[in-house]
Amino acid sequence: MAGQRVDHSYSTRVIWTGNTGSGTATYGGYARSWDIAAPGKPVVSCSNDPLLGGDPTKMNPEDLLLSALAACHMLWYLHFAAEAGVVVVRYVDSPVGVGTVGNGGAGQFTAATLRPHVTVKAGTDLAVATALHGKIGAVCFIARSVNFPVHHAPRFSIEG
Repeated sequence: MAGQRVDHSYSTRVIWTGNTGSGTATYGGYARSWDIAAPGKPVVSCSNDPLLGGDPTKMNPEDLLLSALAACHMLWYLHFAAEAGVVVVRYVDSPVGVGTVGNGGAGQFTAATLRPHVTVKAGTDLAVATALHGKIGAVCFIARSVNFPVHHAPRFSIEG
């Protein structure tokens, strides 16, 4: 399998739920809300960024991208940790994405910083545990797919 290309297919359904009765007859007359659905999985209700008229209580595309980036990083980190003998007992990330909006309203992420707080067993070599983060950008599906820099600022706690 090594060296062979293997294509994967991913699909979901995005269903607009924001028709308040008159569709898009006016710009302010519809809600910026939708559901993400995939067979056999819970539906995720989403909305636009609150700065653009969205519901602040729902996930927006920017939240989802940042969460996907952090989750992919975490899953690879746990994989590499298991291989390296680093015993992780807790992992919580609070990533921050930086975006910019230009003239005309077009925007993009310009950077993201993953800030995982990793709890490891006593006796863990923290230099090894830290170095694992640097390996992930080469293999993480999401990190390899974005066009902005992804930084890492891990913190560690030791479980006694």
